[in-house]
Amino acid sequence: MDNLLKAVDGVSTIYTYNGSRFDLPFINGTLGIDLESVADHHDLMHDCWRCNLFGGFKSVEQQLGIPRRLQGITGLDAVLLWQRYQYYGDQRALDLLLEYNKEDVMNLRVLRERLEPR
Repeated sequence: MDNLLKAVDGVSTIYTYNGSRFDLPFINGTLGIDLESVADHHDLMHDCWRCNLFGGFKSVEQQLGIPRRLQGITGLDAVLLWQRYQYYGDQRALDLLLEYNKEDVMNLRVLRERLEPR
């Protein structure tokens, strides 16, 4: 909890993809942190819809040609990796989850830049 609060300290806007329905409620339920009280939240999924880009984040990445190094890992897999680490101390699961999350964050930035009006 403290690490997350430190990470968002000074952040004015948090960008997510479907974060309104998944990420923010999950973080609030798990850690008790309401990130929308800490910073503005911008869900890029809604911007994608306005541009006729539908589907999950991985689908939108494919539609826009945004490359992804880790293939075949879904959001559900991310939850299962977290559970493997949380319940069994599986360090390899945590390492893979962190790589997956890092790639998500980097690609969210690319997506945001591609959606910006020119």
